[in-house]
Amino acid sequence: MKALLILAILLTFGLIFLLYSRNRDGKKLLIALLSFIVLISLGIMGNITRPIIPLFLAHIVLIVFAWLGLLYYLFRDRYLWWLIFSPVVTIVLFVALSLLQGSRYEDVWGSLF
Repeated sequence: MKALLILAILLTFGLIFLLYSRNRDGKKLLIALLSFIVLISLGIMGNITRPIIPLFLAHIVLIVFAWLGLLYYLFRDRYLWWLIFSPVVTIVLFVALSLLQGSRYEDVWGSLF
């Protein structure tokens, strides 16, 4: 499974530069690379939602949809920002639940700050 994730990351990264070499569109390259970095960061930050399994699974599903949104942008030139940034919802929901339930997820604050 880890090999598949690494392969998907490398293929997406290669696809971004392959499409840039064909089109020479610097703006599209910059937007795609920044979105790619945001998706990788959201995937890593999503590990804080692991204590709540349904929220973690929702985060994984949203990461997959966001990745598909990035690929949609690369092929169709339509940027769906709400789809690409949708995994932020699960992280915000986890932090809100952490605030409401008290110190159950106390280690979250150490990883956020």
